[in-house]
Amino acid sequence: MAPKKTLKQILDSEHIEDSDDDSKVLDTKNEISDDDESIEDEAQNKEYCVDCKDMKTEILCRDCEEHFCVVCFEMIHRTGRRKKHETVRIKPEETSFPSAEKEQQELQESNNHSTSLQTDTQAPQPVTESPNSIDQKMLSMLAKHSKFIPMRLTPEERHLLRLLEAALQVSEYTDRVDIISYKSKAKRIVEQLKEMCSVLCGLVVASNLKVGKKLLEMKNFNDFSSWFQDVFEIGRRYKIMNPEKMRDTYGKLCYMIMDSRLPQIEDHMEFHLFKPIKTVHDYLSSKSDDQGQALKIFEDKLILYATSQVSPVGRSRPEINRLIKQKETAIEKLVAKYSSKHFSKDDLRQVLYSIGDYNAYVNMNRRPVMRMLERLEAFKDPAIASQYSIGIQYGRNGSRLTHDHDRQMQYVQQSLTLWSSIQREMIHLWYIADQDLYSPHDYRLASTGQGLNRIKSCPALYREMQNILRECRSKCSSWVGSSVVHLGDDAVPNALFFLDKYIQIPNILIPFDQALMKINDLVESDSAIRDYIDNEYGSAEDLKLVILQDAFAHMFDGSGADNFYMSGSCIDGRLTSAWNHTNSIAKKNYYKIFLMTGFIGFNGHEGF
Repeated sequence: MAPKKTLKQILDSEHIEDSDDDSKVLDTKNEISDDDESIEDEAQNKEYCVDCKDMKTEILCRDCEEHFCVVCFEMIHRTGRRKKHETVRIKPEETSFPSAEKEQQELQESNNHSTSLQTDTQAPQPVTESPNSIDQKMLSMLAKHSKFIPMRLTPEERHLLRLLEAALQVSEYTDRVDIISYKSKAKRIVEQLKEMCSVLCGLVVASNLKVGKKLLEMKNFNDFSSWFQDVFEIGRRYKIMNPEKMRDTYGKLCYMIMDSRLPQIEDHMEFHLFKPIKTVHDYLSSKSDDQGQALKIFEDKLILYATSQVSPVGRSRPEINRLIKQKETAIEKLVAKYSSKHFSKDDLRQVLYSIGDYNAYVNMNRRPVMRMLERLEAFKDPAIASQYSIGIQYGRNGSRLTHDHDRQMQYVQQSLTLWSSIQREMIHLWYIADQDLYSPHDYRLASTGQGLNRIKSCPALYREMQNILRECRSKCSSWVGSSVVHLGDDAVPNALFFLDKYIQIPNILIPFDQALMKINDLVESDSAIRDYIDNEYGSAEDLKLVILQDAFAHMFDGSGADNFYMSGSCIDGRLTSAWNHTNSIAKKNYYKIFLMTGFIGFNGHEGF
């Protein structure tokens, strides 16, 4: 059983940044005297792989009587007589699992409350692992997730993306289409879609005369419909992995594709702009002759190393360099092994980079949620609860709910757990929302209190959200607040609004997380600031508790709407309540501390 953490360990980021469940990372380092080169050489011979001489030793081959890292061992002992060599793991206390293993593990284990890494502290064991081992489970999960992991854009696709963004910037599509007018809406849609296609053609001519000439030679846009579909698919694929981009233009892109799929519009245009997102699995399956060989990459343990995220937290520069080198070596050995006439080395690198992007995305967005969950544990202490109660009362400080300290603790924990699960499945939710948004079903334009919006049902997305909610509820003894999921109604008109809401979770929590993590550095670097914090709050820990108390109380106070059913206690309203809290951050006494730690806003820009 892991030892109980102190208040300082809970509040300080270094104790929770790279932890798994409630166990602290054991960061073992070998200190070698700079003035004794012989000792250094001897230690390095034992510590680093005999083949690459760059990675830490993890495996001892008893037949070869040599030390190897996992990457080199897998390649050298892959075939022939060496495949039968007797091997054991050595120095497990100094050997860390690759990032991808733990990152994928937290995606498959819904009860795991951490996305961080954990050092291998088990006894030495043979390298040969059972089919139910962690590695095999990770490989199986990775193959499953590949069906919705989008491919990273190639340089050629990025060029088309710039053309699309330029065309969307000058378009007035929603201003011309989503209005109340006596003019035929179908006629307005066709007119605007043709104008968009014409702008794209003009930009192509300006950037590439040869391709532009070919476009101009087409008598009708439908003769080159696949090109337009590719361009719009590139925009959607880029947005999934870069949600902070295309903020002003992505709505136009979605509504153009949505309208082009309406039966009456498609009949008139003779084509539509929708194309399924290009995923890793689809890409590797696109060439049937090589399907079996290419997809076997998900059975190779090296892919866990090749797609891992190298986190610099708690690591020295040499150690980071070794991990980067290990990742690059694994990538090169994988592409050399699985490249063929159908898939070049560059193609496979693109696949591995895409999976790596996915791992980094999930970890970056989910870790702040997990750290806030761990900080919430501090408020279970009766002494802290009495001094920093997070209880709320209806009508006080904007609260629309009444919870005592314990009930609010449960409410906040449930909300953060739900957000953690949503961030874990965010790319999958994008993939599902894509299907709902562009299904060839009509929508209705209605005033939702936020202007005229397109209300369209989201059956697939709703089912997935119910699955996530069911998972969260199974972890709780009882559920606090409403469990209503708003989709396809006045609160969340369509799937685009749902995505826009939940990609804000990292924008809301990361500034709080960063400020809390930097307070210690702020205190240690400037004695004047330390004196100010001590005089104003008592200590750095007390300052953190003040910030957390205000966040846990008023970020979840039900201020999402005016009544219970449509209020901040519902699934969607919890997020709205948190966003309302960020709007009042400048009025807080600790706001100046936020500014000292580098805070610039909750959307990455100056302001809020």
